[in-house]
Amino acid sequence: MSAMFRSFSVFNYRVWFIGALVSNVGAWMQSTALSWVVLTELTHNDAAAMGITMALQFAPPLLLVGVTGYVADRFDRRRLLLLTQSLLLVLGLAIGALLLMGMMTLPLMYVFALALGVVAAFDNPARQAFVSDLVSRENASNAVALNAASFNGARMIGPAVAGIVIVAVGTGWVFLVNALTFVGMLVALKLIRTDDLIPRAKADGSARLADGFRYVAKRPDLVVIFAVVFLLGAFGMNFPIFASTMALEFGREADGYGLLSSIIAIGSLAGALLAARRDRARVRVVIAGTALFAAASLLSAFMPTYLTYALVIPLTGFAVVTTLTTANGYVQTTTDPALRGRVLALYMAILMGGTPIGAPIVGWVASEFGPRTAILVGSAAAFVAFAIGATWMLASGRISRHETKRFRLTIDETVPIAIVTPAPAEFSDEVAGTTPIALPREARVRG
Repeated sequence: MSAMFRSFSVFNYRVWFIGALVSNVGAWMQSTALSWVVLTELTHNDAAAMGITMALQFAPPLLLVGVTGYVADRFDRRRLLLLTQSLLLVLGLAIGALLLMGMMTLPLMYVFALALGVVAAFDNPARQAFVSDLVSRENASNAVALNAASFNGARMIGPAVAGIVIVAVGTGWVFLVNALTFVGMLVALKLIRTDDLIPRAKADGSARLADGFRYVAKRPDLVVIFAVVFLLGAFGMNFPIFASTMALEFGREADGYGLLSSIIAIGSLAGALLAARRDRARVRVVIAGTALFAAASLLSAFMPTYLTYALVIPLTGFAVVTTLTTANGYVQTTTDPALRGRVLALYMAILMGGTPIGAPIVGWVASEFGPRTAILVGSAAAFVAFAIGATWMLASGRISRHETKRFRLTIDETVPIAIVTPAPAEFSDEVAGTTPIALPREARVRG
């Protein structure tokens, strides 16, 4: 099997991938319909209301980060996912039914958005960390990239289908179809061979919720990645606002909006597949992807027609998925296994939790000054993220490969966390004097 698809050699991962692909198609249909309902049915093209809806969905991962990460580390992730996916199915059915009966209101949609966010707050870190339960550590980065390919492959299908269904029979049916697609994930979770899952390190009973925060604070490379991810998530990745308001500016309806969302996914899928080919995730790819995203967003803001805008946005999708897939893979493969759930919960909280801050701002800018200005805000945030990453790359010696400054890290999952004093020479100046991770015995991960 080619290097790009090496994780497919594992039965459990194949089953997981198929179930996730089916579920992701429905999730993208629902995301598209939810944005369109708020923008055109529950309000009169109010992008600010859409920003509030997005904020309510993405606030819980940030507010509950300590609890959700702890749960992902302490409990059986497969059973946890069975519960969260079932709850998401029920919520989809309820929203669809209320829309079909004409009983949905904006305040009620806000309530459902918050409920979806609470469930997703527990679902996301468990789902991200569960990948490491399915495949061995050497394939973890590849599995993360293939997950992104599944997510963005579904993104090419879901929004376009949602747009057609909305125009043909209405938004309510989109939510009902999404509810049915969760069955695919539930079946996959039931089919997974639990005896073949990779044994994972578990935190002992004295483990604290704050351990994940302390661990990240002692890792300057993770701090930089989290800062980059926060800025992109808060201001740059408000694609529902950008695509829907641009579609309206170009005089298009729901199908035109859905098509734009699918076109973005063409570049996103390419970025995910390219990431799957890499042998390991590197910080410099994260930084380069951020610069490309900033430039692509800037270019898209000045496109004069629907066609030219549609031709540019795949580059935006390629850049953001390259950045986030590489960042996710780096976090997964360089984090102590006993803390992985909590660190990933923090990662997802920063990625998604930035939306409650950025989405209302971006939505207000789109309403007051137009969608092009809102896109420029996202581009500016990405340029700031790139500046942060590039500055750290220079200071840490990663570009010049200065041997006394360059940060190096290894993770051997068979060796427990150890306190080593003094810090070994292969750790950078930033890490010296802190409590390092387990001493390396196997593969070396470099940025």
